Amino acid sequence: MFSYRHAFHAGNHADVLKHITLVATLQHLQLKEGGLTLVDTHAGAGLYRLDGDYSETGGEAQDGIFKLLGTLDALAAKKGAKPLPQALQAYLDMIASFNPQGQAKVYPGSPFILHHLLRKQARDRIRLFEMHPTDSKSLAANVAQLDAGRSIMLAREDGFESLKKLLPPPASATGSKRAMVLIDPSYEIKSDYPKVSASIQDCLKRFPTGTYLVWYPIIARTEAHDLPRRLKTLSNQSQKPWLNATLAIGRNTDGSSAGLSASGMFVINPPFTLKEKLKEALAVVGPALARGTGHSWEVEHS
Repeated sequence: MFSYRHAFHAGNHADVLKHITLVATLQHLQLKEGGLTLVDTHAGAGLYRLDGDYSETGGEAQDGIFKLLGTLDALAAKKGAKPLPQALQAYLDMIASFNPQGQAKVYPGSPFILHHLLRKQARDRIRLFEMHPTDSKSLAANVAQLDAGRSIMLAREDGFESLKKLLPPPASATGSKRAMVLIDPSYEIKSDYPKVSASIQDCLKRFPTGTYLVWYPIIARTEAHDLPRRLKTLSNQSQKPWLNATLAIGRNTDGSSAGLSASGMFVINPPFTLKEKLKEALAVVGPALARGTGHSWEVEHS
């Protein structure tokens, strides 16, 4: 049950899509002064070495953040190079902030991205959950280095169940109740798919104005294909806007399709600016990460 380790996948193409979406969404929500409750239901270890044994074993960052940075460096060297889209630049700035020496050796997971953008004056708060015994210990050790006090709380608990006690969120100092939730389980077991749907259905009942981000793999499994359709139905039934962004990098150049090659981000109650920002970003990221055949990207919305 606890075989999945995000360290093997850190910085891959799915992380690129997930974290571009996460940064763009949170930065927009923070334009308002009211504090935010930020929840990561499957937090992982929080911080990863891209030159470590785990990352080198999987090698997925080579087709993700490393390939993206290399392609963008080549484009920037050309005369008349255009500025990068805002959402993409914000994501790259985030990665650079964890690598002051210039080389991408450290990759921040979602917990550290949330902390990097945390507004202390607005009293944003982060709630992290991770069930993997090793990753939960690593997460605790990594978070301890931040000296973040009570602004971050973490627990080795089932994120699906623990989310229920956080919604609706407590009122901020200004009296507003605001929350952003990231749900990104491993989907190693089929039950994760219905759990995601059930969790979103419950969230929309408990706190219909929250912003909910769901990452999911695009694989040849019925549950995987059904999940975004189910999320659209739940959003439409609750009369809430939604956005669905997908990125497929295509098959390996030798024609094989080993490993995950496509994933999606489904956002309920997305910022009104997110659609155009993701379109602009993926118009650059998609071609930069493309390989072989079958590569594509799409942003659809309600």
